[in-house]
Amino acid sequence: MSRDPVPIPLFAETQLQLLLNEHEAEVASSSLATTAASVSPSTRRTLQATGYALTGLVLSQCRTGLGGRVVGEFAADPAIASSESTDGQPRLGSHGIRVGDVVRVNDVAAGAAKKPAGKDKGKDGAKDGAKGGPEGVVTKVNDKAVWIAFGQQGGGARSKEDDEAVEELWGKKLWCIKLANDVTYRRMRQTMEKMGKMTESDYSHFMRVAFGHTTPLQPEDATDPVEFLDPTLNDSQKNAIRFALASKDIALIHGPPGTGKTHTLIELILQFAQRKKRILVCGPSNISVDNIVERLAPKKLPVVRIGHPARLLPSVLEHSLEVLTQTSDAASIVKDVRKEMDEKQASIRKTKTGRERRAIYDDLKHLRKEFRERESKCVDNLVRESSVVLATLHGAGGHQLKNQRFDVVIIDEASQALEAQCWISLLGADKVVLAGDHLQLPPTVKSTNLKTKDLSKGKEVAGTKKENPEGKELLRGFTLERTLFDRLLAMHGDGIKRMLTTQYRMHDKIMRFPSDELYESKLMAADSVKERLLADLPYEVEGTDDTQEPLVFWDTQGGDFPEKAEDKEIGQKEALLGESKSNEMEALVVAKHVGNLVEAGVRPDSIAVITPYNGQLALLSQMLREKYPGLELGSVDGFQGREKEAVVVSLVRSNEKHEVGFLGEKRRLNVAMTRPKRHLCICGDSETISRGSAFLKHWMDYLEENADLRYPDAGDLL
Repeated sequence: MSRDPVPIPLFAETQLQLLLNEHEAEVASSSLATTAASVSPSTRRTLQATGYALTGLVLSQCRTGLGGRVVGEFAADPAIASSESTDGQPRLGSHGIRVGDVVRVNDVAAGAAKKPAGKDKGKDGAKDGAKGGPEGVVTKVNDKAVWIAFGQQGGGARSKEDDEAVEELWGKKLWCIKLANDVTYRRMRQTMEKMGKMTESDYSHFMRVAFGHTTPLQPEDATDPVEFLDPTLNDSQKNAIRFALASKDIALIHGPPGTGKTHTLIELILQFAQRKKRILVCGPSNISVDNIVERLAPKKLPVVRIGHPARLLPSVLEHSLEVLTQTSDAASIVKDVRKEMDEKQASIRKTKTGRERRAIYDDLKHLRKEFRERESKCVDNLVRESSVVLATLHGAGGHQLKNQRFDVVIIDEASQALEAQCWISLLGADKVVLAGDHLQLPPTVKSTNLKTKDLSKGKEVAGTKKENPEGKELLRGFTLERTLFDRLLAMHGDGIKRMLTTQYRMHDKIMRFPSDELYESKLMAADSVKERLLADLPYEVEGTDDTQEPLVFWDTQGGDFPEKAEDKEIGQKEALLGESKSNEMEALVVAKHVGNLVEAGVRPDSIAVITPYNGQLALLSQMLREKYPGLELGSVDGFQGREKEAVVVSLVRSNEKHEVGFLGEKRRLNVAMTRPKRHLCICGDSETISRGSAFLKHWMDYLEENADLRYPDAGDLL
């Protein structure tokens, strides 16, 4: 444990510098992607495979959304869609565009050459690098369409230029590209600046605990009887809930994969609400928050979801501000203006002249102003009357929560959130519950370099400082990958943490290695999952060597399956894939294994293929996507928090020097090996992998002892 107090102003200054470096790195990679506004179809596909873009779109509908913004629905282009959903509608290909992403919509034909009216405003960062279509925020994604709200990322509508730019997209073949998100960074910067200016008398007790200026208060008697509402909770979940209720200031709930962390949080929220506490629930992504909204919805608590819900299911929808401003008692003050705006919007395409159109845009501008004023009052009333408010971490910094006070702040997936992001919701907090798993991947950080990695190994000591290029003193030992969850645990020890120990996802053989190596052998597989196999799926699957084996290892040792770095000749595509690696022969092993599973009757949508390298992901996508449209392909990092019946992992690395690169990060491999329920297949070169670290050596030994060990023949694959 490191109990040395951290000087809060120095912490804030250090975070500001780290955030600046990170934002510059993100803008640089976003600029790289956005220079691709007029690129070839193959590079657009690479952009999609690496999570930057979504291709093959057409604008199918427009409506007025929250804040009076234009919301466009972009569906799969029926002319080029490779598959259909169950109702016959064309389906989008697999992609990495998520709710909350800031995107630009481009016309395939015009690309960078054509510039919609009024778009080049000389903005900084990625936005002035490439001319393109209108920019907006993704509000909803499903397999058939993506919804994008245009206008300022912060919430208000910009001007008639947005309407005109969206209007120009009708009838065109489109694609969208992800941009750097200025809003999140602006909120984090504002929070750190505010923290840096606080005096000691401004610090809350929780802040003093969080930076080691005082120790956590002793919890109330955690043995007090708690009447649990959910009869299915196990002992470790009950123990964590009792502890969090009794805690005076800080409680960490450590939820390893599949242990029902969200399930536990739902009970905790209900228990706090019963005790008349007002609760703010946050998570780093829309998906993490909406998952909680969805599970809270049937509990009949007055809850409100700030921001845009990821899935507009009826149960979730009724709690989102977007719908409450239309359906609640307070909504009548907004309804008539919204109706008039929708009518104006619909009339634009019927106009004959530019003058008529401009007049309608002017009317819309005035209506929007009135709409926002009325909506603001309505939102304020709704939030104040709610006992549970849910928002993303950066959404907690929005105007809707200004001057709102909460008794408890709960942050889910706290080990995937930047610490500065957490403080957006925590500056005024008295009591905090953080839930997460610090042994899985931390938040993705693009600016991490060798120098900061070296610093992170040093002991975190107050007064141990380094200087940044501007000559300001900064704390040594801090990187953005070091989360609040990690830091509190290091500072105050296991006494502030409770771990969930029964997992409901994995077969016992899949679970055993991560449990022994990372979770102190404390994980237990629930009876309902510990023996289940693909052959036991609730649809017809043939019993084969694959479907009756929970753990398979295709060991490619011997040099016939060499990795290669991405070809430097492919220019822009290579730049997007970075210093990525691929392994064509290993990809053929993966394809063969997937084919065997599907042939035995396993549905493609029950299978995921994941790899740590974007170069390999692009290769696997070319081989498998069209053949198995339902199959999920993704990076290991992007698959965190997900699960599938069967997961095939391609490790890629195979070289004479036995270099493993970032495979040496045990948290990345922990994610890879804990995604499957019934079947895990690892493809890799044990000779190379086992030399990477003690952890990797132990893993290869475990697979050799416990997996169904197979040696592929290169001659059979070609």
